[in-house]
Amino acid sequence: MNKAEDGVPKAELKPDTKLAIGGRDPFAHHGYVNTPVYHASTLLYRTAEDFLARRGQYFYGRRGTPTSEALALALQEIEGPACAGVALLPSGLAAISAALLSTLKAGDHVLVTDSVYGPTRKFCDSVLSRYGVTTSYYDPTIGGRIAELMQPDTRVVFTEAPGSLSFEMQDIPAIAAAAHARGALVLMDNTWASPLYFRALDKGVDLSIQSGTKYIGGHSDLMLGTVSANQETWSKLKDMVFALGLCVGPDDMNLGLRGLRTMGVRLARHYESGLKVARWLEQRPEVLRVLHPALPSDPGHAIWKRDFTGACGLFGVVFKPVLDKAVHAFLNALTLYGMGASWGGYESLAIPFDCAPYRSATAWAPGGPAVRIHIGLEDVGDLIADLERGFAAFAAAR
Repeated sequence: MNKAEDGVPKAELKPDTKLAIGGRDPFAHHGYVNTPVYHASTLLYRTAEDFLARRGQYFYGRRGTPTSEALALALQEIEGPACAGVALLPSGLAAISAALLSTLKAGDHVLVTDSVYGPTRKFCDSVLSRYGVTTSYYDPTIGGRIAELMQPDTRVVFTEAPGSLSFEMQDIPAIAAAAHARGALVLMDNTWASPLYFRALDKGVDLSIQSGTKYIGGHSDLMLGTVSANQETWSKLKDMVFALGLCVGPDDMNLGLRGLRTMGVRLARHYESGLKVARWLEQRPEVLRVLHPALPSDPGHAIWKRDFTGACGLFGVVFKPVLDKAVHAFLNALTLYGMGASWGGYESLAIPFDCAPYRSATAWAPGGPAVRIHIGLEDVGDLIADLERGFAAFAAAR
């Protein structure tokens, strides 16, 4: 027991406190603050009777260690009381795949938001289809009208809010109510907000997925995925992860634990800085619109304000119509923004994107070329000054 928890009901502890103390029991490890990193495969038993009875808390390294248990318990704390367990996976995509496989079988139908993360779409179209699962894509803004798209064999509705790249908000409670009324489960990629800013299981989601590579890690040096399950889905999820032989290396679990301890203060800084830069970009004459749900100008702002308690540092920018060479000049002139496909680390990033090739239920026509920006932990003034250099190159290239 951590001393900070003595006499304090866990439900009364605030999220930042839970991040700091969750999963820790220093006096079970000679008083050391951090849980030791167990590099483990084989676990020995003292007697044949103990081995045959599987006595003890652990059995084999792939099935769990004190290190994995510490991370899972800490995540379970911030997910809230609706969380029955958390599975740890070696990447965000592995988490998505395991969650879908645990809820679907041959002959089933899954509804997936058209704004979904690209590799999720590929998994549905290439792997699930091979094993007799059919996928339909839907308008992310459909809300409760998703009931009209549900078939007798629809078993899962997969959501992501906001949408990957395009940042459309989804009315998760309305979708969950419609899905549950017809016997379907709701899965959600909750990487953008995390359970700190959106308690997905409390809003009707059955399996909440995160790419821990992003804000849990926070330092661009980790591959990790998590799936948080409610009571109805936990057993099948756990069994599927074990059956697939998926596990996270002990050093990656340790990095996840380390990142989790500071996630609250980092995410608050990403949120604050990201919103400042987004507001600044809204005023630029070169910009058509900024795709950020926390902005009052965003079409999904009302849903965000109702259901979310914060945002992260990731958003999109749509330029007024211009040739690609101007956008490339803008990006190439930036010195503080790297060009990389991930996000969630301490460093700022900027990449061009086009959702059109990945849409099948909706059309992507934003009105101009688009760039996705991740605001890191650098000084906001420096980041804005760097964007001004980019816009100078943008103007010269036009």
